[in-house]
Amino acid sequence: MTTTLLFQSLVLGVLLGGLYALLAAGLTLYFGVMRVVMIAHSAFLILAAYLAWYFNEQTGMDPLLSLVVTVPLFFLVGVGMQRLLITRLRPATLTMMSVLLTFAVALFIEGMIGFVWSGTQRRIQLPYSGESLNFLGAQVAVVKLVAFALAALSLGLLYLLLKHSRFGLALRATIQHKEAAQLVGIKTDRVAGFGFGLGLATAAIGGTALSLDATIYPSLHWHWIGPLMAIIVVGGLGSIPGAAVAAMVLGIGQSLLQVPLGTTWAQTIFYVALFATLMLRPQGFFGGRLAQRF
Repeated sequence: MTTTLLFQSLVLGVLLGGLYALLAAGLTLYFGVMRVVMIAHSAFLILAAYLAWYFNEQTGMDPLLSLVVTVPLFFLVGVGMQRLLITRLRPATLTMMSVLLTFAVALFIEGMIGFVWSGTQRRIQLPYSGESLNFLGAQVAVVKLVAFALAALSLGLLYLLLKHSRFGLALRATIQHKEAAQLVGIKTDRVAGFGFGLGLATAAIGGTALSLDATIYPSLHWHWIGPLMAIIVVGGLGSIPGAAVAAMVLGIGQSLLQVPLGTTWAQTIFYVALFATLMLRPQGFFGGRLAQRF
């Protein structure tokens, strides 16, 4: 591997890692707030990608503008899903039953996408789709830069919300210790609903970012759920900073391995990292003590 090729892979790995961090943020929120295994998260990502594509097809406008509609819509869907479906599960079996429930939701979303838009592969064509920039000798696609910028902005806003708002304080308290949060007057059920909605709102942003540089089809979500689950386990369940660090490390690792191994085999890094984490440090490498409760 030449120096130029190595640098090119590193740059692309950083951009890919930023996108992974955004895609995994919602899964981390579900785990942290409600101990829910949200299998349908990746299906919502693909639904958001389809909505961005459909918006572009119908209006000819940049798909990023669809976020004005999809982010509030997904937030409301998340709140409704938590209150109408998740809260009906028994606490003793919540984690296990949430897998089955959200698996069914994922199948429903996949079927709905196929029914409405058929199984034909779709791709958004934008004026800047074929453009690239030269960064210190590395050629970087503009769409990847836009997706990374969107991911960085969204994660920055999420960080500010969690660290510097009353809702963020209540949400972090609920994640750290639900019973203690209730004792100090926090309405944890309401906070959990808003947290679930926030997780789906990140899916709306992540799916839109994904649509800029990906060919989409109804069953694509099964391709994403494995790597995203690996990211949050390696990062530590319930830890958003841990998920971000793990996403960046694995994204760079995948990009570096694509040169000698090819795209398909490079993705095995997620599963190798997952198995290594479960064997050596089940609480995750970056998640801290919170993850030990799962």
